[in-house]
Amino acid sequence: MDESVLSKLEFEAVRELCAAHCATRLGKRLALSLTPTHKIALIREWLGQVEQMMCVVDDRGYPPMGGVHDVREFVRRSMSPIPLEAHELADIAETLVVTSAIRQWFARLGEESDLLHRVGQRIEDLSAIAVVINESIDARGQVRDYASPKLASIRRTIEQNKDHVKRVFERLLKQPSLTKMLQYGGATLHADRTVLPLKAQYRGRIPGIIHRTSDTGATLFVEPAEAVQLNNTIVRLRDEESKEITKILRVLTQHVQVNTKAILDTLRAVGVIDVIGAKCRYAKQRHCICPEIDEQGVMDLHEARHPLLLELFEQRAGENEMPQEVVPIDVRLGDDFDVLMITGPNTGGKTVTLKTVGLMAVMTQCGMPIPAGEGSRMPIFSQIFIDVGDEQSLQSSLSTFSGHLSNILKMLNSCNDQSLVLIDEVGAGTDPDEGAAIGRAVVTELLSRGVKGLITTHLSALKAIAFTTERVDNASVEFDPQTLKPTYRLRLGEPGNSNALIIAQRLGMSKRMIARAKSYLDDQAHALSQAIEGTLESRRKAESARKDARDAVVEAKREREKFEASDRDMKESQEKFNSWTKWVNDLTPGDEVFIAPLKRKGKVVRMQLHKQSALVSSGAMDVEVSLRNLEIPTED
Repeated sequence: MDESVLSKLEFEAVRELCAAHCATRLGKRLALSLTPTHKIALIREWLGQVEQMMCVVDDRGYPPMGGVHDVREFVRRSMSPIPLEAHELADIAETLVVTSAIRQWFARLGEESDLLHRVGQRIEDLSAIAVVINESIDARGQVRDYASPKLASIRRTIEQNKDHVKRVFERLLKQPSLTKMLQYGGATLHADRTVLPLKAQYRGRIPGIIHRTSDTGATLFVEPAEAVQLNNTIVRLRDEESKEITKILRVLTQHVQVNTKAILDTLRAVGVIDVIGAKCRYAKQRHCICPEIDEQGVMDLHEARHPLLLELFEQRAGENEMPQEVVPIDVRLGDDFDVLMITGPNTGGKTVTLKTVGLMAVMTQCGMPIPAGEGSRMPIFSQIFIDVGDEQSLQSSLSTFSGHLSNILKMLNSCNDQSLVLIDEVGAGTDPDEGAAIGRAVVTELLSRGVKGLITTHLSALKAIAFTTERVDNASVEFDPQTLKPTYRLRLGEPGNSNALIIAQRLGMSKRMIARAKSYLDDQAHALSQAIEGTLESRRKAESARKDARDAVVEAKREREKFEASDRDMKESQEKFNSWTKWVNDLTPGDEVFIAPLKRKGKVVRMQLHKQSALVSSGAMDVEVSLRNLEIPTED
């Protein structure tokens, strides 16, 4: 899908919302690259994964992600001759420990989570690599002393020599004749060598090697002759230690190298799982649903809300501004009409309606739940086209009208019956009559191509298209004549009224002037107004009946799902009871049982089926236990 379309819909901000709910950098990076697809099977799989996750997390929580690092760069670098650093290997080990826990989380899912199982199966068990690394490197990224016998021996010898050096300096610093020659009463380090801060005027008084002079020249840093050999030994041992550590790191790096593909595939799966979890968290936070996918090209959005307005209004509420609520809208396309003409006042929500529909389509095709009501349906579009905002181009010397028209013509050359077209203010920026004529031609062309489209306009003449053309309908953003403010509700089947005259009357224009203004409206405008009034009541009843029918379908589906869940629970309970009954009947003396009231295990001494009890040895006593209080013991 064209990235410029996603930009106009502000989909990048929606990606960021998803990324904000991720628990790992792997997931965040994947969420920020979400791209819509038009493959129906893939979209259904994505949405199904989210639905299954939403069902699972209520009981089991989310997959454990704490400790997952984005170590892909380290893993790829394991292919080079240079071994990985110890801290890099430690991050890999910690990550593989967590991926093993994630794998186990998925392994415990039931059969009803089949789509999640498929993702979980992409995580390989790489815990053995983590064990090998952790045996040699600790959690701080330091190579352990016992990573190899040679390393342990080297470090032990280093410590012994450091103790010898320490005793040499302790003895020297106890000599008053020596300490008076020092700049301060203590030793210091210079490149792993212990030295004394000798005053410059005493040069040569302490036999040894001068390693450096202070910036002022007042202090000479001298390594006493008695410590030179010991320090030389430590330096040599440090070099041997470094070489041995490099050998250890090289061996550990090879373990990563030979499993590069498996690790990268596992990390990719973990990123996918994190994004599924993020979609689930977002859905629960914003009361989103996974829409039904309609292969017949029907869109039926119920109580859809613009996702970015939801965030904006919550942010304002958090800043103690006047609380606002996003007004949900009902929109449909592809059933009884394909093109919807939306009219209404400026700032009334027409453009928001276009962007809401566009974002619902893009989010659906990215496998994201959408902020809409249950029962909402979405078709799949191969392309989405949008013309919104100021298309004026200074570089090409195009006017706003020319910019819009150029964009619309590009759409018309590319769209087909799998396209969604969103046009804001068609025909604006030029003579109203000519703009209306162009708008009508655009609508006719869209219909001929079988396109689904939403078009906003201020031009009254375009309202009439719905009355004369099949597969076109009107809608309006509601306006409150009492408050002179839009309500942002979308009314299907109702073109916008002449709000200008209503506003004028509310603002005090006399009835005489209002009547005169109405007389100036041409006959066509009068006829249109009468046609609107004549159909208004019947359309409202029809839309209300449609809504009631949809609500009934949603309620019936909800009740069916409750029944199916109850039926599943009952069958599971029956299976458990049958299994328990068989286990009880097969119990013999010596068998282990769990005594529920005592919360401890015991062994059967004697079964007393005629009394529905058993004599059980538990600790130092035998107790008679009702059979219903015996449970199958589990491994500790």
